[in-house]
Amino acid sequence: MKTTIGFIGLGNMGLNMAKNLIAAGYHLQVFNRTISKADELYPASITRCKTPAEAAGGVQVIITMLSEDEVLKETVLGIDGILKTLPKNSVHISMSTISPETSQQLAKHHLDAGSSYLAAPVFGRPEAAAAKKLWICISGDPQSKEIAKPILENLGQGIFDFGEDAGGANVVKVAGNFMIMASLEIMAEAYTLAEKNGLDRLKVAEFFGATIFNSPIFQNYGRVIAGKQYEPVGFKTKLGYKDARLAFKLSQQCETPLPFATVVHNRLLTAVAKGWGEKDWAEGIGRGVSEDAGV
Repeated sequence: MKTTIGFIGLGNMGLNMAKNLIAAGYHLQVFNRTISKADELYPASITRCKTPAEAAGGVQVIITMLSEDEVLKETVLGIDGILKTLPKNSVHISMSTISPETSQQLAKHHLDAGSSYLAAPVFGRPEAAAAKKLWICISGDPQSKEIAKPILENLGQGIFDFGEDAGGANVVKVAGNFMIMASLEIMAEAYTLAEKNGLDRLKVAEFFGATIFNSPIFQNYGRVIAGKQYEPVGFKTKLGYKDARLAFKLSQQCETPLPFATVVHNRLLTAVAKGWGEKDWAEGIGRGVSEDAGV
């Protein structure tokens, strides 16, 4: 008999993750605000739920992949939230990019309710989620990690432990996304500089990606930005702006100056203000730099 787990959030990332869990033999109790997204999942392997509480009923593990802190809080603590029905000793695995503070708050609410909370944010775009190539950061109590491990192994290529404080993995995720968006900005500026001086920006990107910046970020995003090929959308500009706000807020809370965070925050805010919020964040940054340079 298949093990049943709850799954909430069928966006670009969550849908691919759910497909991999089904392929691994799990039955999913799924909830999504637009439930038609579940049409892409194998019908016999899912139970469609009308509320988060229904998705959490009777399971040992529930996964959430929700992009906004307030949406996650409502999903957990609301009138139809998962804490209404999640059994004692069950584990909530939260896999999206949220603030460390929200994770710490939710961990306390779960503890009070007799369940537990595990932060498990991921690095990787939707295609990485589909290929089970995500990098997964975890933080929380050791017992929850043991319960979650066999499930998470079906979603990623590596799991990295950042301690028992529930917010630890979220600090890593916010820091990592800040590094990615900063890299997008410097690539966009460098390749636009090359273009303005008569060079083929794609050739320049290929050179750097094969030599001194030989890494997936500079290779994959480098091709996207240099070629101005921004579709399909993998990660929306409005979500990148949300992550820039998280980085800026965290830096203020711990009194850590992040001068470049202001640059990427303003770049993404400008993109959202121009109506590019639904565009890929590589376009939000890359197109912004190109327009500033008049190319």
